[in-house]
Amino acid sequence: MKKVAIIIMSILLVLALSSCGKEPQTTLKCLCGASSHTTKGTAAPTDLTGNWKQINSGSDDSWQVATIEGSTITVSWISGNGDTESLYWAGSFKAPSKAVNEYAWTSRNDKEKTGGALLASSDDTKEFAYQYGVISYEVSALGTTTTIKLKKE
Repeated sequence: MKKVAIIIMSILLVLALSSCGKEPQTTLKCLCGASSHTTKGTAAPTDLTGNWKQINSGSDDSWQVATIEGSTITVSWISGNGDTESLYWAGSFKAPSKAVNEYAWTSRNDKEKTGGALLASSDDTKEFAYQYGVISYEVSALGTTTTIKLKKE
C-alpha cells in the first residue's frame, strides 16, 4: 500500500513539475516556486442574454427595447416616456457558440405572438447583427427604413 502511495505522489510531482514553464490548463499551484500562472483555455461564449435599450432613437420619450432569453428575442416599441409598450418582434435567437466581437443571426418571426400586435413586423425573418457591444437591425415603417442600435442595460 505504501508503494502505491509513493507511485501516486511521484506521478503528481512529475505532472506538477512538468507544467512549470508552460501555461497550465487548470489552476493548480505549481511546485516550481512560481506564485501563479496565467491559465490558458477557451473563453466562454459571448453572452447576449438580457435587456437591451435603443441608443439612437433621437427622441426623449420613445425608443425600442429588446430582451434576449434562452432561444428567443422580443423587441418592443416604448412610447409615452416609458408608459406604453407595444410588441414589434418576437422571434428565434441562436446564441454564439464562442467568444466573439461580431455575430449575426436570422430570427424567425413567432407569428402567434406578433399576429395580433398592431405595431409588430409582419416579416417572416429579421437579420440581427452584434458588433462590439451593440445589436443592430433594420425597421421599416411608412416607406422609411431605420437602423436601430441597442446597447445592453
